[in-house]
Amino acid sequence: METTATVREQILDHAITLMMLHGYNGFSYRDLSELVGVKTSSIHYYFPSKEDLALEAVNEYSKQIFALLGSVDASLPADAKLAKYTKLFGRVLGDGDQICLCGMLAADIGSLPDTVRAAVQAFFKANESWLAKVLAQGVKERTLAVNGRPENAARTLFAAYQGSALASRLFQTKARLDEVETSWKVSKQV
Repeated sequence: METTATVREQILDHAITLMMLHGYNGFSYRDLSELVGVKTSSIHYYFPSKEDLALEAVNEYSKQIFALLGSVDASLPADAKLAKYTKLFGRVLGDGDQICLCGMLAADIGSLPDTVRAAVQAFFKANESWLAKVLAQGVKERTLAVNGRPENAARTLFAAYQGSALASRLFQTKARLDEVETSWKVSKQV
């Protein structure tokens, strides 16, 4: 028999995947019920409302992504950090059929509850902040090309990653993701 934590984790994992594939409005508790093998009332026990489930999904997803970002060696040059970030984004794409959870939810922003919207915004801001630091480092090292302030460039870069995830899904290729990273590197001419 499964423990309570295991069922809850399964519900959350499946909810994250379903939202990455179909968005906030593209799945129901019935879908989760079939995937996890529990009654919908069991899902309501753990997550009384879809808002509760989505908020917890964004928080869990954010925690996982930020743990991966935190594991990037701080002593690496900026272009190497950016390469690791690109690989991280590539892992999010899976087989090319899903996109970043928060990117997908941002598309549903008009129908998201305020708590979920705030969590998605926090995810975007945290990624942009991390990228701004990497871009500033890259300017100092002369390994990355940045026009304007690193904070503004970071917003543009994060938008490019999110957009490349959509295009990668549309064209079923991760090549568009690699193009984002290479567009920021300084060409090393001999």
